[in-house]
Amino acid sequence: MHGPVGSFVFPVHPVERQFLFVAGGTGIAPLRSMIRHAFITAQPGHLHLLYSARTPSDFAYLTELERYEREERLQLALTATRAVPPRWSGEQGRITPQRLSSLIETPETLCFVCGPAAMVDDVPRMLLELGIDRDRIRIEEW
Repeated sequence: MHGPVGSFVFPVHPVERQFLFVAGGTGIAPLRSMIRHAFITAQPGHLHLLYSARTPSDFAYLTELERYEREERLQLALTATRAVPPRWSGEQGRITPQRLSSLIETPETLCFVCGPAAMVDDVPRMLLELGIDRDRIRIEEW
């Protein structure tokens, strides 16, 4: 058997060249795998990640993700939904349409959303309102 299997996977040969990954909490795990796959296969295009967690200490793989950003392989945006320390340089609060729109360069962006149920309900609606076609929004919930 060859993997990965299921419907929440990065396409073998996507026509899109813009990719937006939206992670909530541990929903980063499958998205991290997709991002790494895109790097390994030298997928052309731009990759954006909007990652939301309760507090700054709850971000998994942060050192790795920040390295990708420094290497200009990934545009990374972080938002913490709870109280943050004074030195926090990311954003605070839930994901908003305005924040999503700043990461969408074209309506032909392929979007992947994984996280808590409330986020997986809200973000696809926001993406639709921002002009992303339903066929370009892939979701996974747990």
